Amino acid sequence: MNTTRTIAPHRAWLMAARPKTLPAAVGPVLVGTALAHAHDAFAAGPALAAAAGALLLQIGSNFANDYFDFFKGADPGDRLGPVRVTASGLITPAAMRVGMMVVFGLAALVGLYLIAVGGWPILAIGVLSILAAIAYTGGPFPFGYHGLGDLFVFLFFGLVAVCGTYYVQALTLRPVVVAAAVPVGLLVTAILVVNNLRDIETDRRAGKRTLAVMLGRRGTRAEYFLLLAGAYLVVLGIWLAGQGSAWVLLPWLTLPLTMPLGRNVLTAQDGPTLNATLAGTARLSLLFSLLFALGWLL
Repeated sequence: MNTTRTIAPHRAWLMAARPKTLPAAVGPVLVGTALAHAHDAFAAGPALAAAAGALLLQIGSNFANDYFDFFKGADPGDRLGPVRVTASGLITPAAMRVGMMVVFGLAALVGLYLIAVGGWPILAIGVLSILAAIAYTGGPFPFGYHGLGDLFVFLFFGLVAVCGTYYVQALTLRPVVVAAAVPVGLLVTAILVVNNLRDIETDRRAGKRTLAVMLGRRGTRAEYFLLLAGAYLVVLGIWLAGQGSAWVLLPWLTLPLTMPLGRNVLTAQDGPTLNATLAGTARLSLLFSLLFALGWLL
């Protein structure tokens, strides 16, 4: 473990930001913006601000997880995931706390502009998003420790992110936007499922009752496949319901990418393979969202 102390400070902060998870923040903004454009409501300023806010919230959430998991003992030395910088001593708890506050502060500053554009609904969304990011592993009832992490990721990184991005541009909301947010949220949740599948044993020992710990390996693998299948079927349903042209089916081109990911989820037990599967699921989520956004533009 001492070898990690040779890592440069800027590299340690980059590790804490967990860049492989950041597509989860970008994809929903792309879809929400594409829908706004399709409805003649595109606004560059709010769209860029929504992207910045989403990235800051994702990074702040990652910092908070690193910080609070350290104090709860959820990051033991034998964990299979990437190095956690607080537990490994790369960044002190005090510095991580400051970093977390700075990132959430920047997100709040971005939110002030979006509130000026979208009014009180954006204020409510912003406050709830920051509180949820902290409460995922912190506070008196951490969602991630009581099997609710998957639900809150789906809600905030799927429904809220897509609908919020659309709202700050169109200043209204349509049912098709909510429907389009569902497959995006399902795939973002699948990223978390791989993370929790990898960490089942260490989370169980630490008393971190994720949904994966509750379901066990078989149930968690089933959840992963249901999330992926649901994403593609919802897109198909949007088209069959006449809510979009055949172009909205473009995300189906990513279906072959699910095959190796699903195989790894079924068979892999080692950390490196599951870490690669997590990164692959994040790439799938981003590419799916890119094609979905392109479909709405076309």
